[in-house]
Parts: sequence; C-alpha cells; structure tokens
Amino acid sequence: MLKWGPWFVAFAALLWAVDAPFRKFLTQDLTSTTIVFMEHILIAPFALALLVGRWKEILKFNWKEWVSVVFIALGGSALATILFTQSFHYVNPSVSILLQKVQPFIAIALASLLLKEKMTKRFWLWALVGIFGAYLITFPELKVTGLQFAGGTLGVLAALGAAFFWAGSTVFGRLVLRKASFQLMTGIRFLGALFFLFLIALYYGRVGEIGQASSTDWWYVAIIALVAGFVSLFIYYRGLKHTKASIATIAELAFPFSAVVINWIYLDAPLSFGQIAGGIVLLAALVGLSRVNQAELAVRKALK
Repeated sequence: MLKWGPWFVAFAALLWAVDAPFRKFLTQDLTSTTIVFMEHILIAPFALALLVGRWKEILKFNWKEWVSVVFIALGGSALATILFTQSFHYVNPSVSILLQKVQPFIAIALASLLLKEKMTKRFWLWALVGIFGAYLITFPELKVTGLQFAGGTLGVLAALGAAFFWAGSTVFGRLVLRKASFQLMTGIRFLGALFFLFLIALYYGRVGEIGQASSTDWWYVAIIALVAGFVSLFIYYRGLKHTKASIATIAELAFPFSAVVINWIYLDAPLSFGQIAGGIVLLAALVGLSRVNQAELAVRKALK
C-alpha cells in the first residue's frame, strides 16, 4: 500500500473535476450554501454506514485530533466547497481551478510546521516537475492567456480561500489518520460538515431553499455528491493514510488534468500537444514521488 498511496490520491483528484459542469449549472438557480448542504444530505447515509463499528477509534483522539476534525469538517468540507462554488458566480470556473494550484505551497508549509515532515532533495525535484506539469496542462504555450479577472475580485478571494482550507485539510487529515482508519475519517468529515452546514443554512435562512430545487437539480447534486464527493474522498483518504501530506498535495495536481479532459468532452475543447506533454510530465512526477513516499515511509516504519 505504501507504493500505491500517492496513486490513490491522484485518482481521487481526477474525480474532483467531474462536478464542474454540474456545479456551474446549479449556481444559476441555487445558492452555494444550499448546493453544498444538499450534497451532504445525500452523502449522510453512506457516511453513517462507514462509522458502524468504528466509534471506539474516536476515543483515542486528543485535542489535536479534535481540532483537526473541526478544521476538516468546517473548513475543508463546508466552507471550502461553499467558497469554491461561490467563486463560479464571479469568475470563469477555469480561473477557480487554476487558483487551486497554490495548494501545494500552503500544504508543504503546513506539513513542515505541523507534521515535521522533512523535504528531501528528491522530493523537491519531483515536486517542481509535478508543478511544472500542472501549469503546462493549464497553459500549454507556457504563457498565461485567456484569464479574465474583470469584476472577479471576490471570486479570486473565494477560490484562494477554498485553496487554503483544502490544503490545510490535507495536512490535518494526515494527522488524524495516524490514529484513525480512512473509513472513519471519510465518515466523520462528511457528518461533521453536515452539522456545520445546517447551522450555516439556518443562520442565513437557506434551509427552505432545498424545497425549491427541481428534480434535475437533485440529479446533478447526486452526481456531484457521490462521484466527486463521497467516492473520491473515500479513495483519497485510503491513499492519504499511507502518503506524506507534502507528497499528497502534489498528487492532487491530477485535478487540473481531469478538468481539461472534462472540457474536451463537454465543451469540445480538445487537448493540445502542450497539455498532453504536461500530462506526461505530471505522470512522471507521480512515479518519482510514489518512490520517494515508499522509501521514506518504509524507513519510518523500520525505526518504530
């Protein structure tokens, strides 16, 4: 599993981009808070099922784990998703996705500070290769083009806020997974987020908006919730359990590649040579990082 950890994280990241076309449609009729609240309502039964027989794991948590769980549920699942969805109101979804590339820098800094993860020369080599591949996917001609931030200051800030919470959740999730199973982490994240989302929706008077959602809205929310939400996070935490946070955040850069593939399928925007090259570069970085991860975690395990 040490070998495949980063690949599970990368595959989960591939699934995250599936929701963009559906989320963009939903923002035309529903508020961001309502969309995210609906997602977590649909996920709740699956999350509860994951907690069956695993409650004793929670008793092992100290204050650090509980702070981490609150950050992940409130920040990573509730606020981050609301902010990311809200950014679609102000800027092109491609801009929001692009801004998520600041996540590795935030996560690496937090992993070094909170988890005391040491960054070796091999890590930095492959990390830079991976980041370069991700930018090549977005800008195949190696120059920034086509971005329109006009009237989008709030959208940019919202997307950056989402990046902060998601990057932090990678690090705090790795901390919790030292004592908890990936099944428990998946379930507690969604149920904790549902609690906070209910309070947010109640405070802003959004609870009644759920009744205004059409059957099409619910179908789209179901796709987002199950594919880009529950299934992807289940796979993600399975991989993160055996992956250093600093490496996992680079593996998450598979997200922009899947985003351009989605645009190719649904928006008739075929991949260019530069984007294909970027995908190959990112793949090479994942191979290198998986080997770094395997070696470092094996050494740590041997020292215990």
